[in-house]
Amino acid sequence: MPTMRIALAQVNPTVGDLAGNAAAVREWSRAAADSGAQFVAFPEMMLTGYPVEDLVFRASFVAASTAALRDLAADLAADGLGDLPVVVGYLDADGGPRNALAVLHRGEVLTTYYKHHLPNYGVFDEDRYFEPGDTLTVIRLAGVDVALTICEDIWQAGGPFAVAGQARVGLVVNINGSPYELNKDDVRLSLVQRRAVEAGAAIAYVNMVGGQDELVFDGDSIVVAADGALLARAPQFAEHLMIHDLDVPPAVPDAPTGDLGEMSVRRVEVPSSPPAPASLVEGGIADRVTDEAEVWRALVLGLRDYVEKNGFRSVVLGLSGGIDSSVVAAIAVDALGSDRVVGVSMPSQHSSGHSRDDAAELAKRTGLDYRIEPIQPMVDAFLANMSLSGLAVENLQARVRGVILMALSNQEGHLVLTTGNKSELAVGYSTLYGDSVGGFNPLKDVPKTLVWKLARWRDEEAERRGTEPPIPESSITKPPSAELRPGQLDTDSLPDYDELDAILAGYVDGDLGRDELVAEGHDPAVVDRTLRMVDVAEYKRRQSAPGTKISIKAFGRDRRLPITNRWRERPA
Repeated sequence: MPTMRIALAQVNPTVGDLAGNAAAVREWSRAAADSGAQFVAFPEMMLTGYPVEDLVFRASFVAASTAALRDLAADLAADGLGDLPVVVGYLDADGGPRNALAVLHRGEVLTTYYKHHLPNYGVFDEDRYFEPGDTLTVIRLAGVDVALTICEDIWQAGGPFAVAGQARVGLVVNINGSPYELNKDDVRLSLVQRRAVEAGAAIAYVNMVGGQDELVFDGDSIVVAADGALLARAPQFAEHLMIHDLDVPPAVPDAPTGDLGEMSVRRVEVPSSPPAPASLVEGGIADRVTDEAEVWRALVLGLRDYVEKNGFRSVVLGLSGGIDSSVVAAIAVDALGSDRVVGVSMPSQHSSGHSRDDAAELAKRTGLDYRIEPIQPMVDAFLANMSLSGLAVENLQARVRGVILMALSNQEGHLVLTTGNKSELAVGYSTLYGDSVGGFNPLKDVPKTLVWKLARWRDEEAERRGTEPPIPESSITKPPSAELRPGQLDTDSLPDYDELDAILAGYVDGDLGRDELVAEGHDPAVVDRTLRMVDVAEYKRRQSAPGTKISIKAFGRDRRLPITNRWRERPA
């Protein structure tokens, strides 16, 4: 049985940066060649970045993608890499936009493949953007038949993987832009194993890594044998070149081609490739991490790439001493370094001494740029000219804080981070144009109960590393409060967060109705109150900053509801 040395380039492209992405392909292809790989595969739409959304409708962008592909093929050959087959995702147009991959070899585009299954659920709208392919491309490389597929092709039964089985290939390559969700790595592995058995072939699954607006890609590239056995697995949330020697059966001389029912098969011979390996190399199996570690890494990478890819030098946030702003500050320092994070304490007459102390203590522990801007004189100036009371005065304080942060952003060029969590966003527990102000929200998809777990995990991780925990213990243990009036607590306005988050998980993430939630054991009155708050807060969510998706259903791309909507859940 032949042994093939494969290279999976788990890398971080940027949407629209065709030149930068092409340069990355050249750099990582060189590393693959130096490792003796016989081919290297890059992620879905590597050349353009992913997802490109409505850029697919610009003829100039499509033309730039195909031109960049041809230039990349020539540049690889000029780099002395012409004999290394390079599998790279790009945007094409053939009877409509195509989510495509190409095999680059000897300075040319040797062959292409168009994605067959187009996802149209969750964050995906590919039926809107692309035309599906109907032909499975099989390349014969070093005496082995290799089928080429793209992302969703592996998530659906039948189609390319079933046809690959009929075509009797020895290996299926699947290039991906598969966004992260908590515990998706477990689903991903079992899926790849099932498809290997379905195709009767080994699978090399490569995924991109990095942040793109609300999405973050976790890598987790995988190689499995034809029987589903896990052979190699890359780490999450890091660029990585996985090199693995894989035993694969030789090509079958009389393997079928042409129309095989659901798809046709096109066979292409790769005229040459690097020699087979002389010694065995294994890609290794990266350790799995805890849920909290996984989410933390996703949030750090999502924020870092949003800042870096959009050209911001630094970030600024309101630092109250509470749990949410403390966690956001710690994420920001981990993502960018303390010298690029500004934390602003903005006390009012209602701000407690312990909150001020906790904010100062976190700043001391992390080394961020700490400033104090008292808001009471500004609030008093408004109240001297307007007659306000009650909730209006509370919201005024939040809006003054928002003005301060945006002023610092304008003056010094920082990106403002807002710090509201998913629970608060769900029920509208925020002030529009106040504490919700900002350009990015790291906690947008993080429920309050998980915020506490993340804080605990980060402090414990610091202790394991022998460093000082960044988040003061009192910020974690004290009852949460907006501190906009004397003695205020979140529980004055909201159910207990353990109960609230359980209801929100069912209603928001699971689309359960009122009666289903009550049947799960939740108090009917609490359910009714919670659902009412969620339903009427849609207008606030529509105006909220983007933030990293970590759950099965995030606000924004995943959950799309009308603002003007009279439907309400009622008892059956």
